[in-house]
Amino acid sequence: MPENKLWGGRFSQETAALMRKFNDSLPFDYKMWQADIHGSMAYARALANADLISSEEQDKLLAGLQQVWQEWTAGTFVTQPGDEDIHTAVERRLTEIVGAVGGKLHTGRSRNDQVATDLRLYLLGEIDQLNQELTLLQQSSVTVARREIDQLMPGYTHLQPAQPVRFSHWLLAYFWMWQRDWERLRDLRRRVSVLPLGSGALAGNPFPIDREALAEALGFATVSPNSIDAVSDRDFALEFLAWAALLGTHLSRIAEDLILWSSHEFGFVTLADAYSTGSSLMPQKKNPDSLELLRGKSGRLTGNLTRLLVVMKGLPTAYDKDLQEDKEPLFDSAETLHIGLAVLAGVLETMTLHPKRLRAALTDELLATDLADYLVRRGIPFRQSHHLVGQVVRLAEESHRSLHEIPLAELQRISPRFQADVAQVWDPDAAVERKMTAGGTARTAVQRQLTAAETLLAQRKASPWK
Repeated sequence: MPENKLWGGRFSQETAALMRKFNDSLPFDYKMWQADIHGSMAYARALANADLISSEEQDKLLAGLQQVWQEWTAGTFVTQPGDEDIHTAVERRLTEIVGAVGGKLHTGRSRNDQVATDLRLYLLGEIDQLNQELTLLQQSSVTVARREIDQLMPGYTHLQPAQPVRFSHWLLAYFWMWQRDWERLRDLRRRVSVLPLGSGALAGNPFPIDREALAEALGFATVSPNSIDAVSDRDFALEFLAWAALLGTHLSRIAEDLILWSSHEFGFVTLADAYSTGSSLMPQKKNPDSLELLRGKSGRLTGNLTRLLVVMKGLPTAYDKDLQEDKEPLFDSAETLHIGLAVLAGVLETMTLHPKRLRAALTDELLATDLADYLVRRGIPFRQSHHLVGQVVRLAEESHRSLHEIPLAELQRISPRFQADVAQVWDPDAAVERKMTAGGTARTAVQRQLTAAETLLAQRKASPWK
């Protein structure tokens, strides 16, 4: 047996090469090298504090781990065939540097609680980075919304023209989706910040390790209350993947909107060249590939969640090797969002809005509800006014006229409540300004949204997780 295995004393035959390839996780879990070394340093100090190793041995272990850290940082760390995972690789190299004392580092510790700790430490770092990236995307949306606050556009339901809204109002809809994503990330972080180290393989640590001190040293908020649950709990990974899938859905939705808005048929926006690509055949093409990739990668994020859910659904308690499948989907979702959030922020900051195309799309049909509201203000119940305006719409369609082209006399044949001032209905700016209630699309209402959004971002800058 290769000497750097962390197990094998009871085995009399070598592991088959195919099995080794099937079993080894170092090709992907090497990403946790910082977390693994960080956790091992804290555990070395905990062993010394429990009088399980001397202070000299502690110092030797810490110096050796620091050298391993430097080798990983410099890209000079050399893996060996027996390094089946990041834990084996680090401990093997540590023992090469410090000698037999390296074997004392595993006292009372299992790879079961070690890998659970590493994964949580790694994810805490990813969450903190994603917090910054999501905040930057929200800031980009606020910046664009404030700049374009006076631009009106059609709002759509069922992808059919509905009512006029401010472009900023549409964009801020995504700010509030992302705000909920941020709140979920904050809540998730609390559940990730639970220390499994000290749980052993499943039954706990037989030595007097101060787990609370370990948690404080590693930046965890608390320790796991049950050792069996601690080594097999991957709820935090599933929750992160669910969070990533939902955020990916929100990114996909705004991508779809902007793909439509940037098409020739809409022409509301133009993407910057920096976030577009061309065609290998058609010279005229400018494709919104940045947005199409965001839309496509939402499926990848959802797939990562499904992948781990299926792995977890039939597992018995405590650790099982199936849990090795937790890392790749988690790593992939985090990396996908790191670049996706930054790309979308760049798209928003550099795209060009076309006010004339937006204004030209504000047709009379968008004001049909305002025409119904006109009758409501003259004492007609809304259900009746809705029906009456439906007749006006049908008349306009059958006579191939716009709604505002229907003469007053014809309107009065449908309802005598129509008067000469009905002409004022056909002003989209006035229609937008009537939506003054909280959350509406009037300028003052959108200004209140912007102020609230900017306040939240300022508070987050001062206190990142409050």
